[in-house]
Amino acid sequence: MPPRCLLDTPTLLWMAGDVDRLSDTARQTLADPTTHLVISVASVWEIAAQLGAGQLRLDLPLTELIRSATAQTGIALLPVELPHTLVVPTLPLHHHDLFDRLLVAQCMVEDLVIVSGDAAFDAYPVKRLW
Repeated sequence: MPPRCLLDTPTLLWMAGDVDRLSDTARQTLADPTTHLVISVASVWEIAAQLGAGQLRLDLPLTELIRSATAQTGIALLPVELPHTLVVPTLPLHHHDLFDRLLVAQCMVEDLVIVSGDAAFDAYPVKRLW
């Protein structure tokens, strides 16, 4: 069965504009039409926060980035739901990034593989693909 994969925020951004930063494995997984790809609303929120704080610049508006990712590539959008948020406080503090901790919780609840170059995810009971 093909993997069900949640893209972390950098992976989403690199897929949209800097694919050379992706690993070969990540690039192949993202290109495989049998892989079910998901982005979290938490990543959209993180990008919006970084844009608002002047920490990030995009070549196109955020709405266009998300529309392109979901409409053109078939990536599904995963909302943040109560079961996801209830897992977050049960996680050990291996990683202090709240957005990443929410992604871990979503992977745990939804049985998703995280696509990320961040080895900090390895401290949690989720599978990481890179």
